[in-house]
Amino acid sequence: MNVDYLELTDLTVSFDGFVAVDRVNMSVLPGDLRFLIGPNGAGKTTLIDAVSGLVPATGTARWAGENLVGRKVHRIARLGVGRTFQTATVFEELTVAQNLDIAAGARRGLLTLARRRTSLPEVVVKAMDTIGLTDLADALAGTLSHGQKQWLEIGMVLVQDARLIMLDEPVAGMSAEEKDETGRLLQRIAADLTVVVVEHDMDFMRAFATSVTVLHAGKVLAEGSVAQVQADPRVQEVYLGPGEHSKAVAEAVLGEGA
Repeated sequence: MNVDYLELTDLTVSFDGFVAVDRVNMSVLPGDLRFLIGPNGAGKTTLIDAVSGLVPATGTARWAGENLVGRKVHRIARLGVGRTFQTATVFEELTVAQNLDIAAGARRGLLTLARRRTSLPEVVVKAMDTIGLTDLADALAGTLSHGQKQWLEIGMVLVQDARLIMLDEPVAGMSAEEKDETGRLLQRIAADLTVVVVEHDMDFMRAFATSVTVLHAGKVLAEGSVAQVQADPRVQEVYLGPGEHSKAVAEAVLGEGA
């Protein structure tokens, strides 16, 4: 039985009495490109921070049969959990291939790292192909476009054998073409892995999400397909605000069917 799925049960995060994530229950299976959406302050980033071990939490976040809550960040990473941030963290003075090789080295022994190689590890070659940067293997990361840096960071997670990948607003600041390519990249990855995307770009969500979880005030407000979530009156109320009847605003956030 494949246990590589994410199961949150009563996951809660509090900061000095403020409940940022409030008893969230959520399941994400492999092949499901899950988007987390919601207004600012809904708890989206805090939720994936909790799963990553970056903030303390209560409840359970079970992955591959293990509860991640209470574990150290590096131990969670060793269980195959990867995370990217809004601003790509790459080594700009190194090449694309070197960035990926260093990231892959995090899972190699000291003897393997010390050994001189005449070729790149297969995992690095495969990752470059997946993220579409094979032709830029020898380019310095600092010369890449904003979108390409984000793809490189995703590749740096992939080479560490991550099977659960969580991305925080991966298309923020990207061009329309880069967003489209990023969506196709996430679809390729989600075919074999478990992927969770925190996103504010509703056009991007509508184009690529398999399923959507809407958070509001730290709680799960709605969950389902894009069409189901867009049609939910509770979701429309949260995005529009009480007493707001502007169809233009509804369409901008939720789509033409709002």
